[in-house]
Amino acid sequence: MSFNQGLAGSGNQRSYGATDGVPPVSFAGGLAQSGLAGGGLAGDSNASQFSPTELFNLCENITTNIYKINNGRKEVEREIRSIGTLKDTQALREQIHNTHVSCNELIKQTTHELARHTEVVRRGNRQQKLQAERLREEFSQAVTNYSTAQKQISEKMKLHIPASVPGSTDVYSTEDETEKLLAMERRQQEQKQKQQELAFESGLMEERTQRIQAIENDIIDVNQIMRELSAMVHQQGEVVGSIEDSIENVHGNVEAGRQELQKAAGYQNKYRRKILCLLITAASIVTALGIVIYLSVR
Repeated sequence: MSFNQGLAGSGNQRSYGATDGVPPVSFAGGLAQSGLAGGGLAGDSNASQFSPTELFNLCENITTNIYKINNGRKEVEREIRSIGTLKDTQALREQIHNTHVSCNELIKQTTHELARHTEVVRRGNRQQKLQAERLREEFSQAVTNYSTAQKQISEKMKLHIPASVPGSTDVYSTEDETEKLLAMERRQQEQKQKQQELAFESGLMEERTQRIQAIENDIIDVNQIMRELSAMVHQQGEVVGSIEDSIENVHGNVEAGRQELQKAAGYQNKYRRKILCLLITAASIVTALGIVIYLSVR
């Protein structure tokens, strides 16, 4: 089954192209283990807007799309070997075009989903943010590899455009007027036939050229994708940095609180010793007075 058939048959039940089963994905499992499946939320005033289900689905869709983009790149690499051979048919070039269109649509869709994922995960925990970073890195690598394969096959297709066959002219020598007329008629018929052949060849060349132009137009703008990913990384870095600052502030507050508790405990111990000394002194005075009174009475 081809890459495009795999995409067309995805529907409600996902198809992963050349494989029958879903590849193991660490991101989805990581989300479940981190408490997303159970509804674990980071403390936030906007926590009511945080959707664990949406975050899980976005992560799953992005991972699946990355897998399909890699499959598309592998198919393009296989098709490169057929360009310029007997297998280089119109059907093959149509399949190449369809593969480019499908993968480009996947890349655009995944870019939008990554942007939404970055927005949603801002209200998640640190582990979820690290998983988002890994997704962006895998997507960036997949797009870069696919773009390289796209450019390679486009260059090879341009090198193998069939050349038109130039027409040749025949010189006829006639001895009388009748033969000249017959020769002229034959030449006209031959020229007409050659013009039709040239028009046919020109049409083929034009169609091939249009196909290659379509392939070149399909080449994804990697620089634009990378700019969008860089913006996401910058935004995510600010969030992670604020979390680290908050953790450091909390740690400092805890340390200061511990020191205050130690001081309070020291003050309390001193106060208890003073009370104990006063009680002993008072008891000694009372005992002495009691002895004096007792002796006076006797």
